[in-house]
Amino acid sequence: QVPLVESGGGLVQPGESLRLSCEAYRSISSINAMAWYRQAPGKQRELVASATYGGTTDYADSVKGRFTIHRDDARKMVYQQMNSLKPEDTAVYYCHADCVWMIEGCNTVDQWGQGTLVTVSS
Repeated sequence: QVPLVESGGGLVQPGESLRLSCEAYRSISSINAMAWYRQAPGKQRELVASATYGGTTDYADSVKGRFTIHRDDARKMVYQQMNSLKPEDTAVYYCHADCVWMIEGCNTVDQWGQGTLVTVSS
């Protein structure tokens, strides 16, 4: 397991910025993909951004150009800078680790944090 704790959520106005942090309590250097998901009220959880072991990042179309994910393996941290926030970004944001690379392959971790609430409202 890789315990994850998110922080940085809050209430902001449209157009403002927030930076979310995800602290891991074990090494994430061998984790395949660290990602941010979000779940808005009444909706399914969706992938927002991911950063892979090899350095590749990917974003949902709805946040491209506004959100940036940064993975710092040395500090066991994952960040998400969110700019130009919109009311539709309101959700609980979750950090996730998918699998850990071992000699035999990538073993499932599927670890979630407890989430941090982001509310964008005027």
